[in-house]
Amino acid sequence: MQVVGSRAVTEAFFALVRAEIEDEGIDLLHAALTIARTQYPDLDIRNYVTRVEALASKVRSQLSPEASAIETINTLNHVMFREMGFRGNREDYYDPRNSFLNDVIERRLGIPITLSLLYMEVARRVGLPLVGVGMPGHFLLKAYDVEGRQILIDPFNNGSMLNAAECEQRMKEVYAGEVRYKPEYLLPVSRRQILTRMLNNLRHIYMTVRQFRKTLAIVDLVLAIYPRSPEDVKQRAMLRFSIGQLAGSLSDLEQYWKMNPEGSDVDEVKQMAMSIRKTMATWN
Repeated sequence: MQVVGSRAVTEAFFALVRAEIEDEGIDLLHAALTIARTQYPDLDIRNYVTRVEALASKVRSQLSPEASAIETINTLNHVMFREMGFRGNREDYYDPRNSFLNDVIERRLGIPITLSLLYMEVARRVGLPLVGVGMPGHFLLKAYDVEGRQILIDPFNNGSMLNAAECEQRMKEVYAGEVRYKPEYLLPVSRRQILTRMLNNLRHIYMTVRQFRKTLAIVDLVLAIYPRSPEDVKQRAMLRFSIGQLAGSLSDLEQYWKMNPEGSDVDEVKQMAMSIRKTMATWN
């Protein structure tokens, strides 16, 4: 499986997340599957959309017309986790395949955010709107009942429904009590934030094993969402430098100090840019 940081994938992703699109108008499923094209450039996205629609049809066939939010969640859980066997990958949590939605669908294994995204897309197709909850260390979903009360859902744990105290306990388990729980951690997050969190998971995995080309492909997609992020522009400059893309690195360094002229590292960045120019001058 060869990663591609191709312009075609970046452009396809940009078309789905560009600033002109309202956040609620972002096609989350297509965008998540486009992320997977960094690893599977010839991915048949339509095939996986059809499979998600088939999952929704299976759920719909078991729902009564007047099903409540709780009844719909219970049916979703039955179909996805009991019948279809989706589950959290505790054995190999940092396997990058857990972050590619096509692999999650094929292997029926994922991490909290990818299982949540899949669950969210199936739920939407059966008439249950859900929002993402970006709790640190453990992504969740949220629904509301007819009286406006929140229902927190944990797709990584078979769709179990949680209260705030149980969410706090989840955080304690993840961080061994080192990160203090705050009620605002249960606020909804945007679709762009969901996609960014998916990308940041992959970025962390690839950087940990020093796979710079793969990291670069992911950072390109982060910048498609947030093109004015100085930190990401700088990281792309360093990644490009690491793999010998000196012209691209120079361009990013120049962009970085224009975006962040008062940064404490600007002098260092300018020195690096000067060194790159000298190296490139010897090529002529």
